[in-house]
Amino acid sequence: MATVEIVVPRLGESVIEVTITRWLKSEGDLVETEEALVEIATDKVDSEIVSTASGKLLKKIFNEGDVVPVGKVFAVIEAGDGTQSDKAVPDPITAVETPVPEPQPGNRPTESLEAIPVVPEETFSQSRYYSPLVRNIARQEGLSFKELDTIPGTGKEDRLTKQDILEYISGKKKGDSLSDKPSALAVRPEPIVQVFNTGEDRIIEMDRVRQLIAAHMVRSVQTSPHVTSFVEIDMGRIVGWREKNKDNFLKKYGEKLTFTPIFIEAIAKAVRDYPMINVSVDGTKILVHSKVNVGMAVALPGGNLIVPVVRDAGNMNLFGIAKTVNDLANRARNNKLVPDEISGGTISLTNLGSFGTVMGTPIINQPQTAIVAVGAIKKRPVVIETEEGDMITIRPVMIGSVTFDHRVIDGALGGQFLNKLAQYLEQFDNTQTI
Repeated sequence: MATVEIVVPRLGESVIEVTITRWLKSEGDLVETEEALVEIATDKVDSEIVSTASGKLLKKIFNEGDVVPVGKVFAVIEAGDGTQSDKAVPDPITAVETPVPEPQPGNRPTESLEAIPVVPEETFSQSRYYSPLVRNIARQEGLSFKELDTIPGTGKEDRLTKQDILEYISGKKKGDSLSDKPSALAVRPEPIVQVFNTGEDRIIEMDRVRQLIAAHMVRSVQTSPHVTSFVEIDMGRIVGWREKNKDNFLKKYGEKLTFTPIFIEAIAKAVRDYPMINVSVDGTKILVHSKVNVGMAVALPGGNLIVPVVRDAGNMNLFGIAKTVNDLANRARNNKLVPDEISGGTISLTNLGSFGTVMGTPIINQPQTAIVAVGAIKKRPVVIETEEGDMITIRPVMIGSVTFDHRVIDGALGGQFLNKLAQYLEQFDNTQTI
């Protein structure tokens, strides 16, 4: 009987290993081609891996909770057609033997790896699990298991991720070892502050996504000095145009017309005028991005947050942005995004107004340097200037803000960008048709 080896497929350029969170089939179960075998998690999204053949699940090579490199065989199927053995060969690009990828901007070592001593495999700790990738990086960097054991891990069950070890190495090369000082990122065996439990309180374990979000937020605040500027925006033109066209848009495109695409279009236009908002920091270098990739924060049903990216928004019209926004939001809420769709953002948008919040100071989504927040649209009495003099009238007003990285964006630039964004929204072309 033929056997088929099922390997972990490529899930995006930045994904090199996955964690098996739940097996959907047991050994001996019959499976069909394209039927889901296992649920997996990466450091970006959760997903499923499907069978590439029909037959019986002969062997599960890894258990739930195991970390498996991309290209590694994780299951064996006994095919039901009686043909000769058909073993899938792992892609050499994604196999375990693949060289360690170059660290991401901001974590790039400055010395040559060849000049660093190699630590023998047997010296690694047996009391804490390290993925093949982490072990490979540690060997090339000359890190002993004792030193590895001191590095706080942000992965599942305190596991050390690629990002954890690269940040540690980067800090060490700057003479600032994470193991020598307290870290707010660490999930410590002992609490930093004693917490009193009366016995009546509920204790809820953070899920994997919440732990990642927590670590990412703390890391961002530690990395960037945050400054937030605010502006009031008259939304009269946009509110009136959307109210007049939303039904026609739904009938013509089968999509809801929300405010989000309008905000993203205005952000892209404002970035075109002030391109130094659309940057990232790599050590002492500033990377000015050629495209405007807008990350939009989406709240998930379970209470967590994910930020899919509208790529190259500056070269899309309003209706193209609207279809992309709706597609990403729907698939985000149904856990159907792929890792590449939540990476590569250059500036972010968060719509606080969808929950009734008037204004806010969001945290920058690293390695970006700016995030725009929009609050709830409220009718307010405002003073307007007319030929007859000042008048008080009722207008739909929204408070917009931009939080920026003060290392590379000064207050003047942040204010200019925000006011240009408000100008594009207030001068929205309300004569355009669907």
